[in-house]
Amino acid sequence: MSSIKSRRAFFKKAITAGAVLSPASTLFGSGLVQAAEREPMYSRPSDLKITEVQCAFIRFGHGLFVRIQTNQGIYGCGEGVDAVAGTYHFVKMLERRLKGKNPLNVHRLFDELRKSGIFEGAQSGMFIAVLSAIETALWDIMGKALGVPVYQLLGGKFRDKIRVYCDTALYQQNLPTADDFAKAATEAKNMGFTAIKFDLDQRNDPRKYDPYNWTASPGELKRMVDQVTAARQAVGPDIDICCDMHGRYDSVTAQQIARRLEPLNLMWLEEPIPAENPEAYKIIADSTTTPICAGENLFLAYGFRRLLEIGAVDIIMPDLQKVGGLGEGQRIANLASLHYVPLAPHMVASYLGAMASCHVCASVPNFMILEWQMYFHTDPMFKDIVKFDGPMVENGFITLSEKPGIGVDINEEGMKKHATEGYPFFK
Repeated sequence: MSSIKSRRAFFKKAITAGAVLSPASTLFGSGLVQAAEREPMYSRPSDLKITEVQCAFIRFGHGLFVRIQTNQGIYGCGEGVDAVAGTYHFVKMLERRLKGKNPLNVHRLFDELRKSGIFEGAQSGMFIAVLSAIETALWDIMGKALGVPVYQLLGGKFRDKIRVYCDTALYQQNLPTADDFAKAATEAKNMGFTAIKFDLDQRNDPRKYDPYNWTASPGELKRMVDQVTAARQAVGPDIDICCDMHGRYDSVTAQQIARRLEPLNLMWLEEPIPAENPEAYKIIADSTTTPICAGENLFLAYGFRRLLEIGAVDIIMPDLQKVGGLGEGQRIANLASLHYVPLAPHMVASYLGAMASCHVCASVPNFMILEWQMYFHTDPMFKDIVKFDGPMVENGFITLSEKPGIGVDINEEGMKKHATEGYPFFK
């Protein structure tokens, strides 16, 4: 950095001295000054070094934000979700392994951190969710240092806009009715969304056999069919509808509800059973024409290998804020592409996570659709905590950022209002 400042100072001094001798020299020298001023204020990318890894938490500790600082003032931001509660000291442990290293070696650092944690749980869970946030921040640094958006670093883009589906978040409402489904579907359609998602599992449904039985009763099955039917009638045949069951049922229930929903032409039925058993998913997928989707709670590309190899799912939905990050997300998409399976990432992060996901979605041919939450429009927190240009979403699409890096920044002052009490804040 000092060498570039010295070079600029040299140009200016030389031009000032020349101006004394000849007025014409100022015209010649001004071009050199302008060229010098246009140069980045950073030294060579190869001189970049990580100096600090800071973090903050929102949503009762279930939303992790990482900010990686460097010796040149460039910083990168990343986000991890779900499996991140209580991980502050874990982030600081990984910081010790990253300090002094060049952040542009993203794949190398990812590999080093994961292999260093083989006996610390680096196969899944909290380790990989935190690593996802760190890996994303490294891509953000690289993009800023080289002056290009992240999608360019991933090999370029197939599309400029990313289609999203609106998760109506009706789970926030106690026992939503069929009329509630119809109303929410209509609202999302009127907002410009061309795809909508509903949750079919209701823990407190009075028709459940008991809180622990994973078999849906006839009353539950009827309630689900009635709700989705109302939504379909409200928006017509040209809007995509997908349904989530959060892995809370058994194979018998999954097969029954999938077949009963076939006339409603779902975009997919999501995780009717937990995703640990690919063979069980294969039975469900083979029993119905309703597309089956899974993967939000799987980790790394390894977690998707068996599902894809045996044709157990029709669509995969890795969560890029906990699956391993952006590079791993692209590897998963490419693996799925070999099996002609589309990618529809799960996304419950902030707009930082959404835009980071968009860069991956733009970089692969088999992208289908990305998740979007209705509460982004109703909870002011999600605008408070980030800085971005333009609208978040328009007519069911996110416009891919062309700014260097991810293109969305953390708003520290805004986030401070929503920080989890008792957790360190960007320390």
